[in-house]
Amino acid sequence: MADSSFDIVSKVERQEVDNALNQAAKEISQRYDFKGVGASISWSGEKILMEANSEERVKAVLDVFQSKLIKRGISLKALDAGEPQLSGKEYKIFASVEEGISQENAKKVAKLIRDEGPKGIKAQVQGDELRVSSKSRDDLQAVIALLKGQDFDFALQFVNYR
Repeated sequence: MADSSFDIVSKVERQEVDNALNQAAKEISQRYDFKGVGASISWSGEKILMEANSEERVKAVLDVFQSKLIKRGISLKALDAGEPQLSGKEYKIFASVEEGISQENAKKVAKLIRDEGPKGIKAQVQGDELRVSSKSRDDLQAVIALLKGQDFDFALQFVNYR
């Protein structure tokens, strides 16, 4: 019998991030507490740029954006937001959306699977994802449950279960 397997990935749907950004921009343009403070959120190349005339307001813009990401089912672990920086009279926050599992994070996950998972499980790093395979589908379910119980500092999704 062939081995069953699944892939562990860290991907974010770009369209959902774009939708969340557009919703946040619309809310910021309409909310009373953002009137006259120059608050805005937009794409700046591959990064997301948030601007306002005070540090508290730019943090509030980030908070609105994070709430929109949560409503769209995107993990905040995928969002890497910097600290507010003063640029002229404006405060700015640059944020980026992290995708893919780095080599060291993939090794951490593979080590956890080897140490705490059922015997006979194989975990292989393949680029920016991790393939987990076993003869038993029950063992694969146990690995998924184990990983969901862990608190990693990056988002995980499980795909290609077969």
